[in-house]
Amino acid sequence: MFPRRVLLPCLVFFLTQISLTQQKSETGKHSAVPDTCPVTRFSDKPFVPPYPYPAKPHMGGSWFGSDGLWIDPPPNGEWHGFRQKMGWWRQGYEWRMEPTPKLKVTGRRLDSQAPPLDVDGPNAVGVSGYPRNYMMVGLTFPSPGCWEIAGHDENDELTIVVWVVW
Repeated sequence: MFPRRVLLPCLVFFLTQISLTQQKSETGKHSAVPDTCPVTRFSDKPFVPPYPYPAKPHMGGSWFGSDGLWIDPPPNGEWHGFRQKMGWWRQGYEWRMEPTPKLKVTGRRLDSQAPPLDVDGPNAVGVSGYPRNYMMVGLTFPSPGCWEIAGHDENDELTIVVWVVW
């Protein structure tokens, strides 16, 4: 039987990969992102993280951010479904040293009034191989539309805009 401290990170990583696969398969759908929603596409600010992190998060993907905080955003700026998982990386982050990450993620709808984004976590994910150690948050969008998501960690901040479709 697997020890709990090994099983939980493996389970979180597995579920993340399923979510990423679903997002990738949905990117071929026709996008209905309105011009009034300034979605963040990874091509807006491509980023190559420092060693030992991989230059790309997955085939066809690209990182977005800076040495202090970076993510793997949806390629076309669009998410399908009201529930998403989002990984956040930081240079030097080590889940054993910081099992409860200091990362704070918030969100607000830009195109209409809505309750705030419901954020679960962050949780630490320790992986011995790809994609190294990272912080995972669960996002529950109370309504579809144009959403700004901001992450604050130590002295760094990263903000993106996504179009959420249910």
